[in-house]
Amino acid sequence: MLKKHLAAHPDFKAYLALYLVCFIWGITWIASKEAVNHMPALQMAGLRQFLAGTAYVIYFSLKGHALPRGKAWTPILLLAVLNFVISNGLNTWGLKYISAGLGAIIGAIFPLWLVIIETFRKASRLPNLAYLGLVLGFGGILVIFYEHLSDFFNREFLLGIILSVVATWSWSFGTIYTKAFAQSFNPYYSIGLQMLISGTFLSLVSYGSGYVIPLNTVPLQAWVAIGFLAIVSSVFTFIAYVYALQHLPTNLVSIYAYINPVVAVLTGWLFFAEILTPFLILGIGITLAGVYLVNGSLRRQRIGYPPPRNRIEDYSPRHLLSGFCILEWSIFQIKPNGLIPMTIEKWRSIFCREPLRSVPG
Repeated sequence: MLKKHLAAHPDFKAYLALYLVCFIWGITWIASKEAVNHMPALQMAGLRQFLAGTAYVIYFSLKGHALPRGKAWTPILLLAVLNFVISNGLNTWGLKYISAGLGAIIGAIFPLWLVIIETFRKASRLPNLAYLGLVLGFGGILVIFYEHLSDFFNREFLLGIILSVVATWSWSFGTIYTKAFAQSFNPYYSIGLQMLISGTFLSLVSYGSGYVIPLNTVPLQAWVAIGFLAIVSSVFTFIAYVYALQHLPTNLVSIYAYINPVVAVLTGWLFFAEILTPFLILGIGITLAGVYLVNGSLRRQRIGYPPPRNRIEDYSPRHLLSGFCILEWSIFQIKPNGLIPMTIEKWRSIFCREPLRSVPG
């Protein structure tokens, strides 16, 4: 009954997509750190993006989608630079020089960048509670990783800090551009082309600079991490991210940057026996309170999308928990012969019933 009630929610698929982004990108930190421990960061980033981009392009080519022509390449090339060459490339490179906790703090600046950029782009303001929620959420991240605040003053981390800050800045502009101009091109096919272009470029840079290792020396655990990053984190989750970005306010989608570190902390506690200290619990509570304020205020003000009918206004833990249950149900489907992962086609059909249009020529 509850599942049918939630499925009838006008933004059900968009919120489901955002749940996926929050969860999967939250555990991506572990895979990224594992991979860069065994191979140069730029080589890993290039390989990850090249594999993911190739999977995208092969899939859409088999579906009969033609390559873009002429001016249609302009947004694709620009987003390839913003989202992947600069953002993903520098962020992965930065992990080599800073702690994971410091990287999580810098990554959480992303929603604040969006507010600053959007303030200069247009006159419309967010609700006051949304501003408070964004600041509160970032404050919660600072509490969670308070032990790493002193890392900002460590000169050994200076290069990593600069790389990571530039990466978040670039990702912010790429997100706004994707939101504003996604109607002029197929955003899903575009992701694959962006990754393929960026992966090729980063691979050429890494091999040209000599910062590479033979692929046959890469250990199995690193290949497992790269496979997760390429298929799960890049292919499936980027589909969910773009869908959420198209159907929800940009600032609401951006709060995934606050949830990701929380998921990472809880994952470490559940599966790696890491200690859940009172400071971590306090920080998680503050962060979730900030997310609650942003979500609630934006939904009430209807910022960025028209007010649909029969919207669920209940923000109780019961609905939040049920959303995570449906998230688990959506990733896998029970079949007579066991638990079978969904194909790209089924994954896409969850978020987009209408057929994808070809990139305009």
